[in-house]
Amino acid sequence: MAKKRAKAVKPARLGKAWTATDVAKLRSLAKQKLSARAAAEKLGRTRGSVAQKALLLGISFRAINQPKRARRKK
Repeated sequence: MAKKRAKAVKPARLGKAWTATDVAKLRSLAKQKLSARAAAEKLGRTRGSVAQKALLLGISFRAINQPKRARRKK
């Protein structure tokens, strides 16, 4: 029998409009050199919504270096 996956916990602010205070916090977190994921946790939003808003505002977050995927040998 297949195991059931636990459903992801959705942030409480799902689908809410960005306020001026939220944008100010977003800018502040970006200046602190946090990742988009860490900023999303602090703002109570999804990483995707934070990344999209940052893109629209021209804000960049710290890039997290992820290991390159191993390539399959032919």
